[in-house]
Amino acid sequence: MGGAVGTGLFLGSAQAIQSAGPSIILGYAIVGLIAFLIMRQMGEMIVEEPVAGSFSYFSQKYWGSFAGFLSGWNYWVVYILVAMTELTAIAKYIHYWWPHIPAWISTLFFFIVVTCLNLGNVKFYGESEFWLAIIKVVAVISMILFGLYLLLTAGADSTASFTNLWQHGGFFPHGFSGLFYMLAFLMFAFGGIELIGMTAAEAENPEKSIPQAVNQVIFRILVFYVASLAIIMSLIPWNQLDLGGLDKSPFVMIFSQLGIDWAAHLLNFIILTAALSVYNSGMYANSRMLFGLAVQGNAPKIFAKVTQQGVPMPAVIFSSVLIFGCVLLNYFVPEQALSHLMYMAVAALVLNWAIISFTHLKFKRAIRLEGKTVKFPALFSPFSNYLVLAFIVMILYIMWTQGFKESVILIPVWIMFMFGLFKVLKWNKSL
Repeated sequence: MGGAVGTGLFLGSAQAIQSAGPSIILGYAIVGLIAFLIMRQMGEMIVEEPVAGSFSYFSQKYWGSFAGFLSGWNYWVVYILVAMTELTAIAKYIHYWWPHIPAWISTLFFFIVVTCLNLGNVKFYGESEFWLAIIKVVAVISMILFGLYLLLTAGADSTASFTNLWQHGGFFPHGFSGLFYMLAFLMFAFGGIELIGMTAAEAENPEKSIPQAVNQVIFRILVFYVASLAIIMSLIPWNQLDLGGLDKSPFVMIFSQLGIDWAAHLLNFIILTAALSVYNSGMYANSRMLFGLAVQGNAPKIFAKVTQQGVPMPAVIFSSVLIFGCVLLNYFVPEQALSHLMYMAVAALVLNWAIISFTHLKFKRAIRLEGKTVKFPALFSPFSNYLVLAFIVMILYIMWTQGFKESVILIPVWIMFMFGLFKVLKWNKSL
């Protein structure tokens, strides 16, 4: 969960606040609930079989060889896009202090640092991720407490008040549609919580640690997403917050506008570590999924090779080479890079969540036929599966009607491309 909280919340929430006002809090709660249901569905499967490749393995076993091929490669693409998005966002945070540094230089520097971290063994990765994640966890909780202090001690002439959540146009200043059409955008903030599934094969005691991690997700969503946004939008009315699209973090600007510069600079540093944390997690997930695909025979065998420390080095290097495209993107189109990457990532994420939920239905059917009982059953299944799939259809509708038809069209095109590639590889093996 620590590896998932990043740009989608700290930077992406700027656009959502402008469109939905305080109702963005409800939006994050709704998408968070769907994400939690998916986590429980995935959690049930990985506790039964903690394997490398996670839901790609389950898709192949319970749905079919193409489903395993598609889900594995799609998840790999999700994290290539997420890593590129976070790397692009890092340049925005550096720009807050040093506006003269070109975006591509910042992205290149941190690209080298994180790639080197992931070429070490998993303990080295885990230690770096622990510290990067703990900084933002402590910071978000501290920000909530500091914000509460400012609200409770606010004088009569202060703008800080809980009433800011329902005054200034109401909780839904642009009507329910203002929130509804932002739900697709908010999904990006939750992309990556499935990362728990990637750690199953390397976790010390998955039967105990995976259920604990999954069940804690709902409380962390309430703290990180709901409580933090409720506090910052109470400190200054949402319509007086100077954000300017995707370029500024509301978490930083709120304290800057309040005149508490030290807090603004500190939060910018913390948000920078948050983006690095997600990027670091993305690189880890990419290499492990590629390794899992190679083990299944769905990727070239070279990606199944590991070092003496157990690191899938060819998979790490190949993934990092593609992520390097982000440096080029920031060199040629630095202004449009972030928004383009976020919407492409949401399209891949939609497909990813649909595959997990549908695979879980297949898994439940197989378990029933075998007459087995599971150790960590999903919540309200199969109803929760149908709810998740209906939500995903709704997200596609939102993207289609809000000018992101290209992202929606990209999904069937991507599936057809992968099917063609799958058939070619299968035919090649049979020669």
